[in-house]
Amino acid sequence: MAFLVDITHMTHMTSTTPAAPSANVASASIPVPESWIKVLPQGLYVEPGDFFVDPVRPAARAVITHGHADHARPNNERVLATPDTLAIMRARYGDAAGASLQALPYGERLRIGEVNVTFVPAGHVLGSAQAVMEYRGCRIVASGDYKRRADATCAPFEPVPCDVFITEATFGLPVFRHPPDEGEIARLLHSVELFPERSHVVGAYALGKCQRVIALLRKAGYDKPIFLHGALIPLSNLYQELGVDLGDLRPATGLKKDAFVGQIVMAPPSAVADRWARRLPDPVVCMASGWMTVRQRAKQRGVELPLVISDHADWDELCQTIDDVGAPEIWVTHGREEALVHHATSRGIRARALAMVGFDEEGQGEMPEPPEVPVRGGSPTQGELL
Repeated sequence: MAFLVDITHMTHMTSTTPAAPSANVASASIPVPESWIKVLPQGLYVEPGDFFVDPVRPAARAVITHGHADHARPNNERVLATPDTLAIMRARYGDAAGASLQALPYGERLRIGEVNVTFVPAGHVLGSAQAVMEYRGCRIVASGDYKRRADATCAPFEPVPCDVFITEATFGLPVFRHPPDEGEIARLLHSVELFPERSHVVGAYALGKCQRVIALLRKAGYDKPIFLHGALIPLSNLYQELGVDLGDLRPATGLKKDAFVGQIVMAPPSAVADRWARRLPDPVVCMASGWMTVRQRAKQRGVELPLVISDHADWDELCQTIDDVGAPEIWVTHGREEALVHHATSRGIRARALAMVGFDEEGQGEMPEPPEVPVRGGSPTQGELL
């Protein structure tokens, strides 16, 4: 059974797309945003469409912004997401991805009840989307998680003018100003050159961060094999199947310790400081995360080389995004809400904190580690999508 009923015309939402209602909708009839989108214990509920956006518990209808497990939870009855997000959900959950899965590519508009829904790229991870929802002349955009920096592994964020912008605030404090990604990768490569007798193990989340770090290394000219912990292999395989070239990837198993001398090994954060890492020769422990700005976090995790690489917008980018979308009202969710609300109100923008629960502070929502599987070779092929 399909998620809903009617795909209308193709549309492309851009920064020049007006948020104003059509001429045949009188301004007096435009609904108050709070009257049709509500925060419930299960999540953000869109009443005239009878669906939730990224529900924290199984729902009859779920619109999913991206594949991280704190946004894409299993066992929803009907799921609407981008094709790549559905592929990620299938890879992670199997049959529990949802009883009925429906793909909505970027730019297509689907009518759900009385609400038109369009997905626009969010720039967070492969398949990530903002949910643009239009109801009786009012446009509300739920950002999901997003970043504003270039990323070869996913489509870039597109600002959409709207009446209400629902923004994340994972790094919603002025202290979080991420340095250029290229500089952090240069620090990693300099360390590899400086300590040729050691291995470098880089902690990175399995979905998005791992593949992005690999892509940044390739962009910097690093063409040697990159070794992967088994937990990172399935989604890296999937990225390659979906057309993201990551170069020569190899499993970090079945090799003698000396084989890792001078090499870069990717692993989930939980593995870099535990018994698994002892198979590596005198590893330089690295961690790729926006939270590496906080030196105490790096010290607590035993990180020797912190790499401030984030898949979320930093403070300046959050503020810039508020300017770019031009919304007269901002709703802030999951993160450092108060500072961003204060910033918006000081600019004359109405703002409120939604105080939603159930979202990972790290913004990654990682799954338990699966068994190790071989890295797939050969040319990338398009994965099967609904």
